[in-house]
Amino acid sequence: MPTDKNKLITEFSKALTDKTAAVFIGAGLSVPAGFVKWTELFKDVAIDLGLDIEEEKHDLISLVQYYFNKKRNRGTIDQLLEDKYGNRAASPIENHKILARLPIQYFWTTNYDKLIENALIESGKTPDVKKSINNLSIVTRKRDAIIYKMHGDIDSPHNAVITKDDYEIYPKKNELFSIALRGDLVSKTFLFLGFSFEDPNLNYILSRIRILLDGHTKEHYCIFKRVNKKDFKSNEQFIRTEIKQNLRVEDLKRYGIQTILIDDYPEITNILSEIEYCYRLSTIFISGSAHEYNPWGKIKSLNFIRNLSKEISSNNYKIVSGFGKGIGAEVVNGTLDYIFSTNYRHIEDYLLLRPFPHLISDPDERKFKWSKYRKEMISSSGISLFIFGNKLIKDDKGTAQVIQADGMREEYEISKENKNKLIPIGITGYISEEFWNEVMNNFNTLYQNHPQLKTEFQELNNKSLEPDRLIEIIIKIILEIKK
Repeated sequence: MPTDKNKLITEFSKALTDKTAAVFIGAGLSVPAGFVKWTELFKDVAIDLGLDIEEEKHDLISLVQYYFNKKRNRGTIDQLLEDKYGNRAASPIENHKILARLPIQYFWTTNYDKLIENALIESGKTPDVKKSINNLSIVTRKRDAIIYKMHGDIDSPHNAVITKDDYEIYPKKNELFSIALRGDLVSKTFLFLGFSFEDPNLNYILSRIRILLDGHTKEHYCIFKRVNKKDFKSNEQFIRTEIKQNLRVEDLKRYGIQTILIDDYPEITNILSEIEYCYRLSTIFISGSAHEYNPWGKIKSLNFIRNLSKEISSNNYKIVSGFGKGIGAEVVNGTLDYIFSTNYRHIEDYLLLRPFPHLISDPDERKFKWSKYRKEMISSSGISLFIFGNKLIKDDKGTAQVIQADGMREEYEISKENKNKLIPIGITGYISEEFWNEVMNNFNTLYQNHPQLKTEFQELNNKSLEPDRLIEIIIKIILEIKK
């Protein structure tokens, strides 16, 4: 039986949080970006040998070896790879972009193209690409992810693993790649994408791990397209292929690999998007500013912010904050209260502070930079929580007045664009109460998957509610959203 996709989404999201997520990318993920399937790549090779590519597609490695044997010249194969994979500026598709945005530190691939490294660079990250065993000892400074290209890179087609000879000498010539992959398969949670599991190198490594660990392997996941009757010329061919797929799904469980079957390849993008969203739900953006602290007064309000931040952290959520005036210090204090009550000292896993740069004299430049700053800050979160929302300004005559915090309005709109779950604390008044009214007027749309939370949201503007009870309700809402 295949695995339910919700299990994949939940478990891989946890691996992302635990920094133990890894991805293995096969040729299938590059096809939508314009690269050919291997059957198409070697179609002319088969014709040259007097063979039918459809009949040889399950043993393409031998096909390429036969071609090499005939030509006695590796150059024709190298040129074929350059012609079909030499587009180094090929644009990554959405699947690559999502993977690049996620905090995945370990990428493995048998592909020769540069799609995943290009996607990482486009997302502002620094990839450390290992194209050969000579690269393994060289470290790219300030790297964000390692890409192991275990079959080589298009920059060196003559070193690409492609013939039967290449595969046979691989364990000796590239043993360090095999050792590194074994280590990651034992300690990381892998998601296999665009991979057929017909690669002898990977199958050998998986079997060795299974034997060494006596079946106690770590659980991994892969995604296959479900066999569809309409793709076959005869019913008999469809039945045989369906039987073989079911047998493969069961066989992969020997290696701890659970299979998710999909009806069409665009579903991969949907699954990756859900993984990204599920992961973002573990990070909460706190938007707030205050000069006045009605209805509780300053001391009671600051204690509320501090205790709320502590409770959020104690439930293993990460807080992102722009250190809003009047509340930022207590967000930090509450998070630190929890962290210092434990033996865990990695503050960055619980708190990301992004104080705004204030020394920008030009108002247009300041507005542009602050907007961009807000978008980047909010993009990593999945929940936005709004508290208070007022600030003190002075007019040209020096007269002071308290007004709504317009910066919070921008953060609210950005959060909506980011599809964050919005939690305005209406009790704290000002622009947060305005947001609360907007959320309640659109509750059925914003929380269509959580209609049971409407009562709790109504309580967020209950003026008679005490801070401690309010914190309990907020935490309940957050936990329900994550489910």
